[in-house]
Amino acid sequence: MLDHVGLNVTDLAASRAFYERALEPVGYTPALEHGNSVGFVGPERYPHFWIGRRDPVGGSTHVCFRAPGRAAVDAFHAAAVAAGGTDNGPPGIRAEYDERYYGAYVLDPDGNNVEAVTYEEE
Repeated sequence: MLDHVGLNVTDLAASRAFYERALEPVGYTPALEHGNSVGFVGPERYPHFWIGRRDPVGGSTHVCFRAPGRAAVDAFHAAAVAAGGTDNGPPGIRAEYDERYYGAYVLDPDGNNVEAVTYEEE
């Protein structure tokens, strides 16, 4: 449904370092730089996720990345917390969404709610 998502950040270098570590387990890596923005590509090599140094910076944005399995969701959460994120919901089943919905939530350095989810049963 969506082609790409962009988040405004206060510190591009710090946010790039956070997302580089946090998104590696779910298959996203930084690949493009354009001015004050960095584009991250997934397995299909298209920049679906962008961060950029520009105002206004929020803290109410939610973005969710599809993970290939539960181990990747677990690794995302651990990597994001290790990169300086704040736990906002540990990995686990969220039956209120779907009995197969396995997700984890972390707040990034600007307070955005970042999630990884899988529907794969492992």
